[in-house]
Amino acid sequence: MENNTIQKTPDKARIKNIILDLGGVLLHINFQATHRAFEALGITDAASHFTQHHASDLFERLEIGTVSPAGFYKEFREVTQTKISDLQIEQAWNAMLLDFSKENIAWLSRIGQQYNTYLFSNTNQVHYDYFAAQFIKTFDGMRLESLFKKAWFSHEIGIRKPHPEAFRKLIALEGLNAAETLFIDDTLGNIKGADMAGLQTLLLKNPADLHQLDL
Repeated sequence: MENNTIQKTPDKARIKNIILDLGGVLLHINFQATHRAFEALGITDAASHFTQHHASDLFERLEIGTVSPAGFYKEFREVTQTKISDLQIEQAWNAMLLDFSKENIAWLSRIGQQYNTYLFSNTNQVHYDYFAAQFIKTFDGMRLESLFKKAWFSHEIGIRKPHPEAFRKLIALEGLNAAETLFIDDTLGNIKGADMAGLQTLLLKNPADLHQLDL
């Protein structure tokens, strides 16, 4: 298959496993919404802390689970020299999380009958608590994790994309053959990291393209 959603053509005949990203693939994300929410709280350099392609030391530590949400809120106030509350930080941080793509979730349910499917998301406990609850509400009590053979989250395994070691760790934990595994993500840096780890890769430029893929 050759279309504008991919970096290079996957070898469909070899694919046995599919690893999917969450944000920008299954869950609609708007980073600017979080930037605007923080700016409304008086933090004018919000984008310097976190974007799709960059995380400051504090935000990276949150995403690999080495700082707790409470510790994150405290340090964030210190870094930004503000007195905003935990709840204000939480709400601004979660503002980027929009709705789940029902079409893509339906596609995932179908594709899971043909392949071993996994989730690998750079996320954190604050975001996880929010989107996990939203998923349950949206899909009548179903848990997000139930759609996968295993769901992996960076804050639980202590390493995040795009580091090739993150992909190698997941491959080792699941006993996968990298050459038989397709990784789908909307961030080029993560695709490059997966490629370095030997996985087949597919760069998704638009979440709406996922349920149109011919796999």
